[in-house]
Amino acid sequence: MTRLFYCCAFLLALTVSSFAQKKKKVASTTKDAILVFAKTKGFRHASIPKGKAALMLLGEQNRFAVDTTEDASAFTSENLKKYKAVVFLSTTGDVLNDAQQTAFEQYIRGGGGYVGIHAAADTEYDWPWYNQLVGAYFLSHPKQQSVDVVVHSQNHPSTSMLPDRWKRFDELYNYKKIVLGIKVLATLDESTYKGGANGVNHPFIWYREFDGGRSFYTGGGHTDESFVEPLFVQHLLGGIEYAMGRKSVKKPM
Repeated sequence: MTRLFYCCAFLLALTVSSFAQKKKKVASTTKDAILVFAKTKGFRHASIPKGKAALMLLGEQNRFAVDTTEDASAFTSENLKKYKAVVFLSTTGDVLNDAQQTAFEQYIRGGGGYVGIHAAADTEYDWPWYNQLVGAYFLSHPKQQSVDVVVHSQNHPSTSMLPDRWKRFDELYNYKKIVLGIKVLATLDESTYKGGANGVNHPFIWYREFDGGRSFYTGGGHTDESFVEPLFVQHLLGGIEYAMGRKSVKKPM
């Protein structure tokens, strides 16, 4: 009986040691990290928890760490150095004070990445630099409905997996103060839904290099279902990896 006890204890110790070594190995190869920021001072999207969960799962599957916060005090020069990209997940309103804005500007100028999801365009209307970073501001939206998204280029990591016409259901933003420097990857076909206000060239997905860093924005992500929709999740991953500097555009537009 004593011999059996020691044998079991030895096997248990081996199992724990093996698990610890495996965990240590995974941790050692996870050098990259992103910060997911979801503070809201206006409308709050119910899909934010689903978005956080989806991004954390993407991190586990693709070997990058994901920190989530709604605390703007995370925006210091020292803290932001830890991250390859910062994701604004349906943020709304005035979410950063002057010092935090300055720290974020310095982060981008140092080569950092930015990802804006959906209501990231409904954020910081009194900060002109942010308008240039995100690429456009929210104007209005009709009711949620199905739409044809016209994909103009599959050369970007965020659109490489998408069909030429991507049919999906979401809340579809109209935009104002659209920045001339954005490189539009996909537009909304306003003939396929009601309530579009941007005309033939209605941007939906875009990117740009800006002020030393990389910026990516997608208009999708209002619904809970978006964050379990395989194509949308892969689309997000491509945008994040572009912003992180992991992947580049095959043939820049």
